[in-house]
Amino acid sequence: MIDIEVEDQAWTAALADAENLARRAAEAALAGSPSNSGGDIVVLLANDETLRGLNARFLGKDKPTNVLSFPAGEGMSGHLGDIALAFGVCAAEAKEQGKPLAHHLSHLVCHGVLHLLGYDHEDGADAEVMEDLERGVLTGLGIPDPYQTDDAPD
Repeated sequence: MIDIEVEDQAWTAALADAENLARRAAEAALAGSPSNSGGDIVVLLANDETLRGLNARFLGKDKPTNVLSFPAGEGMSGHLGDIALAFGVCAAEAKEQGKPLAHHLSHLVCHGVLHLLGYDHEDGADAEVMEDLERGVLTGLGIPDPYQTDDAPD
């Protein structure tokens, strides 16, 4: 089960189908990962202040961030973990990157789910594996490569 909780109504004001987009991206990421062990996920569509607080409390960084993933602890069988996204940060990034907020939301939910499944991007090889999985999932959703830049050679 994928539970979407909307804490900040700015998400649904900007994207009437925010809950559906998040659910669809999470389902696609689970389906597209070879390490999918199954389990429930909660996605929290929050504001910057909530993410700032979570980031400070769990990572020691007193600033908002776009997405945080919290894998379920030992003994939490049936639950993969939780993902939280900050509206203001995500909306600003989408605008800065020239992409629809819906695409950015889908990408970050996919990214968060892959973290819950054990993927990381701490080194180049791990980042390449994770980004390739993200590209595949997003292509299946009809979303362009989020890592493609306009200044890349043709």
